[in-house]
Amino acid sequence: MKLLVLGGTVFLGRHIVETALARGHQVTLFNRGQHNPELFPEVEKLRGNRDGHLEALHGRRWDAAIDTCGYVPRVVRASAELLAHSVEHYTFISSISVYADFSVLGLNETAPLGRLQDETVEEITGETYGPLKALCEQAAERAMPGRVLIIRPGLIVGPHDPTDRFTYWPYRVAQGGEVLAPGRPDRPVQIIDVRDLAEWIVRMVETGKTGTYNATGPDHALTMGQLLETCKSVSRSDAIFTWVDEKFLLDAGVQPWTELPLWVPDTEEYKGFSAVDCTRAILDGLSFRPLAETVQDVLAWVATRPSDALWQAGLAREKEQELLHKWHSKI
Repeated sequence: MKLLVLGGTVFLGRHIVETALARGHQVTLFNRGQHNPELFPEVEKLRGNRDGHLEALHGRRWDAAIDTCGYVPRVVRASAELLAHSVEHYTFISSISVYADFSVLGLNETAPLGRLQDETVEEITGETYGPLKALCEQAAERAMPGRVLIIRPGLIVGPHDPTDRFTYWPYRVAQGGEVLAPGRPDRPVQIIDVRDLAEWIVRMVETGKTGTYNATGPDHALTMGQLLETCKSVSRSDAIFTWVDEKFLLDAGVQPWTELPLWVPDTEEYKGFSAVDCTRAILDGLSFRPLAETVQDVLAWVATRPSDALWQAGLAREKEQELLHKWHSKI
């Protein structure tokens, strides 16, 4: 197949391109050339800006397009409308953040979506990100009715993750010693390895699948305690986990999800956040590698990063030690 990838050099996009090339497809990238421009020297690269500078796409044809970097509906609409006569199939990478109510367990693809009071808003914040993605989905479908595949991933993890929202844990546990762990060890978590997601997306494109799919994992119950124990086992560290009360962490000003990745406060409002129903994707072939393999590969990738690389998520060691000291003094 001839595939056009919008983006294609950062995390999921990068892995989609690697998968597509490994499966023998001809890939063209369209992006600004600002992130990892040295990647994929064998691939055709079209330069432009999705916000008004799509000239490089004019007059071309591909079998399918994969949109890995659409966040604003106006921009997605412009790309999809332009490509409506240039491709037969359009994949849009969305997010489970589109859902309006995470107090519901087992959210499936028919659950109500978040909405903006003012749909002209384009500033991306924690509050607008999900509803904007929902509007992007709708814009793509309106431009190419019946030809759009919408993927709603949960937390994507694995090598080359620029967010460190999972990477922090394998790395921190591998350092050993007392590790601050948030809340309850039996709290459920959901993640998906970027390589499993990319491989499945490419196979879905190959078969022309359309419609909407939640895409996170694994296909069995996973707890935060199990995840951390897997990190310890893989790294063979001497880590000791100290599970710290959520109220204590919140009162101390610790930021969920960023300072302590994978931690979402255990409240009624978010009880369904890590219980999203991915049955439809699994029935259509989404599969999951063992967590230990993901952890091992993340650790191998981290070892290649510069020693002075800035971490985008996770507690600084000094703050972790300070919090642990206060916690032990309290109890």
